[in-house]
Amino acid sequence: MSHPLEFRDSTRAEESVRSGSTTFGPTIHLLVVDMQVDFCDPAGALYVPGAEGDLQRLVRFIHAHGELIRGITCSLDSHLPFQIFHPAWWVDAEGHHPPPFTVVRYDDIRDGRWVPAMEPEWSARYVESLQKRARKELTIWPYHCLIGSPGHALAPEMMAAVLWHSLARGCQPTWWMKGSIPGTEHYSILRPEIPVPGHPEGATGREVLDLLGAADYLVIAGEAKSHCVLETVDDLVEACGGRPDLLGRICVLEDCTSAIRQPGVDSETATDERFAEFARKGIRMLRSTDPLPPPIVTDTPTRRASGKR
Repeated sequence: MSHPLEFRDSTRAEESVRSGSTTFGPTIHLLVVDMQVDFCDPAGALYVPGAEGDLQRLVRFIHAHGELIRGITCSLDSHLPFQIFHPAWWVDAEGHHPPPFTVVRYDDIRDGRWVPAMEPEWSARYVESLQKRARKELTIWPYHCLIGSPGHALAPEMMAAVLWHSLARGCQPTWWMKGSIPGTEHYSILRPEIPVPGHPEGATGREVLDLLGAADYLVIAGEAKSHCVLETVDDLVEACGGRPDLLGRICVLEDCTSAIRQPGVDSETATDERFAEFARKGIRMLRSTDPLPPPIVTDTPTRRASGKR
């Protein structure tokens, strides 16, 4: 395992980029979704099977294309103990909390099978709204990515790669934290599942699309493909408004993301169907070892060069 502070010497990092990357190609902004210890480590609270391989391949991608990657943005799932998707929020008639992966439906609340221990009126409306909007039903997750816990941190190998790139390119990484509004889930980095009045948390579609203003392609990887990556791409497709010129500049590294495996749920098949739909709309599905798409031709020849600052 790489030490998070492996690349203390910026000169060494810069030389590594110059010696290991191409000199011409498309410029990239890399969006890393929730590659945190609790998702990527087999001992993590909500380990995503396959995440270790995703992580290794993404690190190799960063090192292979470091000169072309103009910036890296990392989102961090950031939770508190009492949230609507954690066991402590709900109790049954005997005062027991639901086990992880329990699905809470509006009928369960109406019939008293599960009772909100906090914010009962909002909780009932929330679950009902999820069902009416045909979004995911409320799943109770294990306590994960709790702010301040070891599981909340970026996976050490990814942190080492982000630091390496930062020192080599002389640019700051960007961090987007999401998921700390108690009364809602927050899979997509763009917005929570159900907006909560007074909590304008989340990047906007405009902020994410603005990442394309300084690069040819927005390349997305991370965990989990079935939830946070899927909902992020879904919101981006909507934010693009059907414009092929924008959709074609969004790439998903399909070998750098994996689906959560829930008991009794075939999330992988449903997830693959959604991503096939995204591809039909124009999103590029790539493997980390595929050739990069061509540079975007613009009217401004100085926009490109080699991806250097």
